[in-house]
Amino acid sequence: MNRLISIWSCLDGFQRAGVLELADVHTASRVCRLGGETNENVLLATALTVRALRHGSVCLELDNFTDVNVDIDPIDAAALEWPSRDDLLDSLRRSPLVTGSPRGPLRPLVLVDSDAGPLLYLDRYYLQEDLIRNAIAERETTRPEIDTQEARTILAELFTDDGGLPSPAPDRQRVAAAVAVTEWTAIVAGGPGSGKTHTVARVLALLFRLNGPGLRVALAAPTGKAAATLTEAVAAQAVALGLPDGLVATTLHRLLGWRPGSTRFRHDARNRLPYDVIVIDETSMVSVTMMARLFEALSPKTRLILVGDPNQLTSVDTGAVLADLVARQADRELNAEAGEIAAADLAVTESVPSDVDAKVVEEPLDTNERISMSRGVVRLRRGRRFNDEIDQLADAVRRGDVDRALALLAAGTESIQLHAPGDVTAVRDVVASSGVQLIEAARDGDVPTALAALGEHRLLCAHRDGPYGQRRWADLAAEWVGDRWGRRLDKSEFYPGQPVLLTTNDYQARVFNGDIGVVVAIDGAITTAIERGQEPLLVSPYILAGVQTAYASTIHRSQGSQYRSVTVVLPEADSTLLTRQLLYTAVTRARDEVRIVATVEALAVAVQPEARRASGLRLALRRDAPSETPLGGIPDELA
Repeated sequence: MNRLISIWSCLDGFQRAGVLELADVHTASRVCRLGGETNENVLLATALTVRALRHGSVCLELDNFTDVNVDIDPIDAAALEWPSRDDLLDSLRRSPLVTGSPRGPLRPLVLVDSDAGPLLYLDRYYLQEDLIRNAIAERETTRPEIDTQEARTILAELFTDDGGLPSPAPDRQRVAAAVAVTEWTAIVAGGPGSGKTHTVARVLALLFRLNGPGLRVALAAPTGKAAATLTEAVAAQAVALGLPDGLVATTLHRLLGWRPGSTRFRHDARNRLPYDVIVIDETSMVSVTMMARLFEALSPKTRLILVGDPNQLTSVDTGAVLADLVARQADRELNAEAGEIAAADLAVTESVPSDVDAKVVEEPLDTNERISMSRGVVRLRRGRRFNDEIDQLADAVRRGDVDRALALLAAGTESIQLHAPGDVTAVRDVVASSGVQLIEAARDGDVPTALAALGEHRLLCAHRDGPYGQRRWADLAAEWVGDRWGRRLDKSEFYPGQPVLLTTNDYQARVFNGDIGVVVAIDGAITTAIERGQEPLLVSPYILAGVQTAYASTIHRSQGSQYRSVTVVLPEADSTLLTRQLLYTAVTRARDEVRIVATVEALAVAVQPEARRASGLRLALRRDAPSETPLGGIPDELA
């Protein structure tokens, strides 16, 4: 026992330096104790793997295992006693946690080689990734049979310009539809306003016309709010496209049949989902665990259409599955059927003249896009939601072009502005103005005007606490609005004009975690108005389980929302939260105006690094001792 205590104490320095947390140390110690492992290198590697999971990665990249960032740095992390890469690998290859031992078959660590170097997994996450990888590979061995001529004719009717004629080639939305109906697994990727839902609604219209009204379709999203938004977007196009009534999206948990108190779902490898087509929206928010559950429950002959923006923030849980699937390697020929349906779009090879509006006529598909088509991926490019300057800033951030992003912000136009952390005059004015608009409309019981005012401006923060956090800026905003209104806003009770964020799902009340609403006074009674397409949802705030004042939101919470104007508050330059995905997500919440409150140094840090979560999904993996788990599922004890 003294020997084990001595071994475990080797992690104390890493914990004091902020590299590891107590939970990382305890989990690694328990795993090593159960497996009879006493090697310090293996203990450290296990703790770092647990740490990687906590930060969203699926595995630990052993070529970069010393590259760690910490927000607090009482001890120089670089001065810690790191083992060499080769010594660490040698210890892992000998470890009973990887190879098994006479104690039993327990092998909680999986060591694999990849094109990006060796990767270390906890076994359950390797199995989840492996299930996804194998399921997609199996689904790619065949393609759905389809009448390509009829599909081509129907798509010409569904994708039209303002005059009702077929939209000019190339039209990536039409290409995406061609791929989606000719693959078992398809991905429609693109930024806000690029027409992802517009495309998906037309894919469904095409499939109903090809297969008849008996086609079984399921729509789902990772959150209740995203599911409600998808339902509204499809319903708004249903009559024009001839879609049947009743296409209502649900959460991914409800689709799979969540069972309280269990890590398993009602639908799995033994009880497949009973649908011909499944559409998953906001897929960037889906974790590797939930994606494994979905693929496990899919019938081989179910079309799966994944929709989302791979450049947005990823799941709050482990993995970045959408980005990985978009970027994954695939040795597969171009889909001949999709090529035939979208022949006119693929035939265009000449560049668009510089004086032609890129939002009307698109550039030809390049070689990389055609390769992506072979693995069922089409990325939509045309943004219709925000103005050109915001579009340019979002593109610079997406590409990691620091100089371009800084130049655009330095120009200081009405659309995009950079403010120093102490320069909040402009922010105070827009917050106070929009807040008073909200109060006036809400006191008058004018729900449409109140909801419009609610979408006028939003403060977005990287995290909840601290000087740059959502809580502090929400308090500041309430103070500014109260000053402009002429009376203090009482946070202890509901008041007309109070913006609220719902933090729990209530399916009976039809409200969901992440919904934003406003308290209004109607006929002397207080109620909450939540935007729901053409008909707002009205519900008493007193029956809602989780409600908080929402003058400011975290950027994570803002995904799927849109505002006329946003103010983005970034932390200091040494924060580990500053990532390209964070800033891109924040910028693309705005239609007309973006204000960024940050130092130039913090902005440059946010744009430059791409926060890629370590994963093997996009890589070719080689494992000496492959898992004996069949494709059909993940063992219950490892789930």
